[in-house]
Amino acid sequence: MLLSEQAYKKIDRELAKFPADQRQSAVMAALTIAQDERGWVSPEVMQDVAKYIGMPAIAVQEVATFYNMYDVKPVGKHKITICTNLPCALSGGEKAAAHLKEKLGIDYRETTSDGQFTLVEGECMGACGDSPVLLVNNKRMCSHMSNEKIDALLAELKK
Repeated sequence: MLLSEQAYKKIDRELAKFPADQRQSAVMAALTIAQDERGWVSPEVMQDVAKYIGMPAIAVQEVATFYNMYDVKPVGKHKITICTNLPCALSGGEKAAAHLKEKLGIDYRETTSDGQFTLVEGECMGACGDSPVLLVNNKRMCSHMSNEKIDALLAELKK
């Protein structure tokens, strides 16, 4: 077992939401729980989740690699996803991305040397009117991100 007892209890709560013959329906929640605890979903974690849920490991891997919210490689403590779809790109997303790259000293899909930040491009986050939009660790959406707001966010996350 690779996860904590508490993580398995959370997965059990998700499994209880589905009929016994549809346990695989909880795979996305289980991967999220595992990633929250471990920081990313390694092949070993995917295997463990598959065994615990009772589904083929390849099926878990397919889910983990299809959705961009799952990290199948290590990432920094703070993963910042910036929307670069056309509406956001035209409304300041590219400028915000350039500012982040300069401030962090990294490019997309890279992690700072101290392991604190990873920067990735994201698809539409459904907030085109709030551009530029960032997502921190898949859970916190930040809107209208000017250079000043980006600087403040980075300072807050570094604490």
